[in-house]
Amino acid sequence: MIRPKIKKELNSSCLKVSDFDDISKEVLITAVSIFRCLLVMHAPFPDTIAVEMKLAKEAWNKSCKIKGTNIKLTPLAMKMILKRTSHVRGELKTKMRSLTHSYFGFRSSDSKEVIRHNRDQANSLKEGSSFVFKDWTLKTGIYKTELLQEGINIMWFANRNDEGIIYHKYFNPIPTEVIALVLTAMSHILYSYIECCIDEWAEGLKQDIKFTSATYGSVYKGHLASLQCFQQHTAPYKLLKKLCDNLHDMARYVSLQSYKP
Repeated sequence: MIRPKIKKELNSSCLKVSDFDDISKEVLITAVSIFRCLLVMHAPFPDTIAVEMKLAKEAWNKSCKIKGTNIKLTPLAMKMILKRTSHVRGELKTKMRSLTHSYFGFRSSDSKEVIRHNRDQANSLKEGSSFVFKDWTLKTGIYKTELLQEGINIMWFANRNDEGIIYHKYFNPIPTEVIALVLTAMSHILYSYIECCIDEWAEGLKQDIKFTSATYGSVYKGHLASLQCFQQHTAPYKLLKKLCDNLHDMARYVSLQSYKP
């Protein structure tokens, strides 16, 4: 087993991917991408560091196999991979913020009227998880909100080189866990990706709320449980399977359309 080489002596806190030797760098870059995919599939809000480390090791082994080499996973490389746990959630939150803002009609202003509008809108959307519906006023079209598709598109299928295309086996069909994560970031962007950005508007003025396991782990589990319940109640019609298939097919289509030779 080959040990990764660092090009120069650096403090571990300052270490970058580019500081590794060329072979180790390729393995690390691929391992990080695979880890990001495994994370959103299995544990976007991991309960313990052991869960993250297990996924990191799996990603590293898969990367070594892809690259046809056997590089040792050192503590420094492990640390760099594990940093991506919060990065993935932060990236999703950032990308969902502007989508949520425009889709639900939130406005930026310090006027009392606008503050009241934002607060009322946020509370209305959170009531009974109305934001998961295509028509959140009448509560029809459950899990058919366009924001769910747009979130998946922009996060994993933005172009033909994005993770949803390169590592398509992890996203075809779209995992239920990914749907739950996006819904959780629609209320942190509403109740953790519809669930974490609405909370940011809950007092009328936008405020930053951390999208962490401590704050939104239980919200994520709630969405996942609701999706599983939906699957059980609609099993004869396979509605959840159709939803997952359709989300992938549309995202892939949009992603490949972005390429113009």
